Order: sequence, then structure tokens, then C-alpha cells
Amino acid sequence: MVSFSSFLFSGLLSKVGGFVYGCSESGGKMANTGEDLSQFDISQEEKDKLVAEVIRYVLFKTHQNSGCPIKRDELTQLITKNYRQRALPALVINAAREKLSTIFGYEMKELQRSRPSSTNQGRTAQQSFADVKSYVIISQLPADVYWKYVEDVNTAHLTGFTFVIVSIVYLAGGKIAEDGLWHHMRRMGLYENEENHPVLGNIKQALEALVQQRYLQKDKVNGPEGNTLFYELAERALDEAISKKIKEYISQIVKNDGASADVE
Repeated sequence: MVSFSSFLFSGLLSKVGGFVYGCSESGGKMANTGEDLSQFDISQEEKDKLVAEVIRYVLFKTHQNSGCPIKRDELTQLITKNYRQRALPALVINAAREKLSTIFGYEMKELQRSRPSSTNQGRTAQQSFADVKSYVIISQLPADVYWKYVEDVNTAHLTGFTFVIVSIVYLAGGKIAEDGLWHHMRRMGLYENEENHPVLGNIKQALEALVQQRYLQKDKVNGPEGNTLFYELAERALDEAISKKIKEYISQIVKNDGASADVE
């Protein structure tokens, strides 16, 4: 059975051209923005096609890669495939972000790739500025509407897993040794050698997916007893909106535990 979210995704891809190329579905022309494109030596139609290509690419890659961030370099290569103007990628990407927000109801959020804390020492401002930028899309629908009509019940367990793991790292001060994380996961019945969990499947792969999606990052630290692998919060978990949800989630757990203790 096709989920509503998959159906919605397919519909979005099919509508991108009609909405973005400057024509409504009824065939009427949208108002021209009047922007000066002479410096880029491209027409409004060419610019609109590039914007549509970027939107299609972002929607498809997000669906294909389970929400993994899309590097800005990927979008730049897509835009400059047939054009060489240096400032053109910024123009097209910004226009795509605006269309995704106003027409499709998605925020195309820019992420500045965070670095493991052990590698930040001695980094210059110029080095930090050169860090990789990427994008994720976030629904702008109210939470209750999203949960009712969009969220795929078949992947809801992954959202729960993400929140639990990120909360563990958050409570550990934003960084936890690999052994410490697995200790907490084993207490929840999640074992590192388990490949056929009834809900999550391969547990190691489920944890690695959080690294690929940039909720967590790995940091190998040299110590007197050799190398120790740490898991640290990455840029998506450090985002203000996500941090707020995590704090609310933890507060609710603490509140419920307190209520249970009172009953006992």
C-alpha cells in the first residue's frame, strides 16, 4: 500500500515544472519578478528552469536518502553544468528556497557542517568559513496537521529512535563515548550485534544513519589507553528548533517519571 507521504512526494515532483516555470496549471503567466538578469547573461525562462531543476533534485534526494543533508556543492554543480557565472548558484538556490517555502510549504534550511570538538582547536576563522554547507527540507505545516496527513507511520519508529539517541547524547553533555552510548542502548534492548531487530532492523546501521543524517558525528580521541570513539551532537541536533523539541521531550519524560514515583 502506498503511503500518503509517498503519494504526496510523487505529486510534488510532477507539479514542479508547472509551478516554477512561470505558468500556473491553468496556463496563465505568473507575474514577472522584474529582476535584472543581464549580469548573468540568462533569460527569465532559463533561470526558472534552473530553479525547477534544483527543487526537483532537492525533493528527490531527500526522499531517496531518507532526509540526509544535500551538499551545496551538489546544487552548484547542477546549476553550473551549462553556465559558468560565479554568482548564479546563489541566485538560483535562493529562488528555489523561496519557491519551496511559498508554494510547497517546505523550509530549505541551510546547515553549516559542525566539526568534532577535538578538531576545532587551532582552526582559523578562514578554515571554519570553508566548512561544508548543506541543506535539509523541513515541513512548515503545523505539527498536528503533519502528523495526521503527512507523516509515514511506517517510519515513525525511526523518528522515535532518533529522538531517544540524540537525547542520550544531549544529557551526556553533547558528547558520549561509544561504549557509554551502547551501554544505554543495551538497557533499551538494542544490541550492537543485532541485525534483525523487529522494528529497526540492523541496529548498527540505524545508528550510522543518524551520522549520515547529521544528527550525530563521530570523533576519535587519542588517550593514554589508545583511541576512544565518541559520538557528538552534529548540526541538525544542535539546531534551535530540534534542541527545543529535545528539551520538551526530556522534560515530559522527567515529569511522567515523577508522577509515577508519586503514585508508587
